[in-house]
Amino acid sequence: MRFEGSDTYVATDDLKMAVNAAVTLQRPLLVKGEPGTGKTQLAVELARALGRPYFEWHIKSTTKAQQGLYEYDAVSRLRDSQLGDARVKDIRHYIVKGKLWECFESETPPVLLIDEIDKADIEFPNDLLRELDKMAFDVYETRETIKARHRPAILITSNNEKELPDAFLRRCFFHYIRFPDRETLQKIVDVHYPGLKKNLLREALEVFFGLRELPGLKKRPSTSELLDWLKLLLAEDLDPAVLREASAKKSLPPLYGALLKNEQDVHLFERLAFMARRAQ
Repeated sequence: MRFEGSDTYVATDDLKMAVNAAVTLQRPLLVKGEPGTGKTQLAVELARALGRPYFEWHIKSTTKAQQGLYEYDAVSRLRDSQLGDARVKDIRHYIVKGKLWECFESETPPVLLIDEIDKADIEFPNDLLRELDKMAFDVYETRETIKARHRPAILITSNNEKELPDAFLRRCFFHYIRFPDRETLQKIVDVHYPGLKKNLLREALEVFFGLRELPGLKKRPSTSELLDWLKLLLAEDLDPAVLREASAKKSLPPLYGALLKNEQDVHLFERLAFMARRAQ
């Protein structure tokens, strides 16, 4: 089966090609791109489109690779031994399965998301090399080897907060999700808000791309933030003329807090708008 996008996810041709190439090669697909460009949602839609079970492992700064395999709960075993619980004789009662273990046990080929891998320690990706290559790992406490019943389709996301090791990159198929152009963005909006008035969308996109193109902006608004903003515009039933007037006067658009997320960018917009009005 091939991934062709879905009715709720607009995938460009190069993204569909990357997903299918990774599935064919049976290698993890490493996806980078601006926050809010749909990297995480891609894994959900891939599982849905292929009809596969879905597992997700969200990475934090404190996450260790071992947690994805299993953890041995020694504290609970000590407590139970003090209480005379008979379960302490079997150490398996204190082995907590991680997301990779759960994924490996799937009866049918699954999809696994390892989300925001760049948040973890620099050694985290290297600590997973053997497990992702061999699709197996050892449980030292029980002296058993856990092998994947089916090789999962693995999607790994990164926001480029830190560089990933070369040895890890060599094992992945890489794709960078570029920010969508106006035509693709309009298709994405149509999926989420099919009844949106064309003149409102046109004015909203003018304001949105105008903000993204501001020189020196610290954080440019993303696709997900555009969708949030449109939801607010619809909830407030704003007239497109309000957006047109804001553009003409070079003033902050209504509900700009959905698009601009820090005071530096707000002040930058106000300074540039003031200079543009003086130049007129």
